[in-house]
Amino acid sequence: SSFVKVYMNMSLQLCEARDPKGLYKLARAGKIKDFTGIDDPYESPLNCEIELKEKAGGCPSPVAMAEEVISYLQDKGFLENH
Repeated sequence: SSFVKVYMNMSLQLCEARDPKGLYKLARAGKIKDFTGIDDPYESPLNCEIELKEKAGGCPSPVAMAEEVISYLQDKGFLENH
């Protein structure tokens, strides 16, 4: 398959802390309804090829996450020259 599912497994607390638009705050105040993770359930994806996780309670750097994805793609032959 040429589709690779990447799951960014980050805590709700981290997502709220990194929310530049304040959407989580609005959802908690009841101004946004059916917001995933607040008043609507969140279901983690199944069968992900790549799972990016928090490191020491924080989000890894974009470079570190990109390196993890690139490493997977190289290992699986997605980046081979044809």
